Amino acid sequence: MNALRAEPDLGSPTRGGLPATVLHPQRDGAWRLSGRKTYVTGAPGLTWMEVWARTAEEHPRLGYALVRADTPGVRVVESWNQLGMRATGSHDVVFEDVPLPAEHAVDLRAPEEWVTADPVQAVWNAVGLGALYSGIARAARNWIARFLQERRPTSLGAPLATLPRMQEKLGEIQSLLLVNDRLIASAAAETDAQIPPPVTDSLLLKTVLTENAVRAVELAAALAGNHAYARAHPLERHLRDVLCARIHVPTADAAHVAAGREAIVPFAA
Repeated sequence: MNALRAEPDLGSPTRGGLPATVLHPQRDGAWRLSGRKTYVTGAPGLTWMEVWARTAEEHPRLGYALVRADTPGVRVVESWNQLGMRATGSHDVVFEDVPLPAEHAVDLRAPEEWVTADPVQAVWNAVGLGALYSGIARAARNWIARFLQERRPTSLGAPLATLPRMQEKLGEIQSLLLVNDRLIASAAAETDAQIPPPVTDSLLLKTVLTENAVRAVELAAALAGNHAYARAHPLERHLRDVLCARIHVPTADAAHVAAGREAIVPFAA
């Protein structure tokens, strides 16, 4: 199962706007769904799709519709051809007059009722993405540590791992991974204890975690030189994959603007 939110024209709904994907009410209380969603992670393997849509009513409501992937009118368009994360199969999904029973429109509300963000959803988004991209950074760390130990330039006559400069940069990677591990563990523990961080904190948490992961892989690539850009080595894929962290909602600019506005409030005239 996955949630389908982004669209070709709308982009991410987190920045506002009504989706073009529409639920058309039927006389018997059922629905017909039409529209197109983009960046649907795992699209070819989904059983259920949770589709963000608006109703075709005089006063449109927004919410989610549950759609089985094998319902007539559902079509996957293989459009995913990105720099990284290619194996996720995040293709487009098209809905062409898809029939849905009444109970599959599971949460329809007036648009203004969706303005308040859910702290638990926000923190798990941050923790999930942070863990994912920290895992990529950890794989890059493992590869470069092995590479530095095995690589013995003839001019040096010893492994690159013996050089203090290499050790220092590897230590910097370690520090970034340590910070991520601690942040993820503490945020998860607080949320499990029913005290999730404020939404703005979670937006910043996602940004810090993913930027630390990107920085860690960039450091590994700098140590490896040309080897980091050769498809024969896993580090090339890790570098491409980790850059996709910046595209996930919230993007860094949105997180920083939200935090900046909040910081100004106590000092406003």
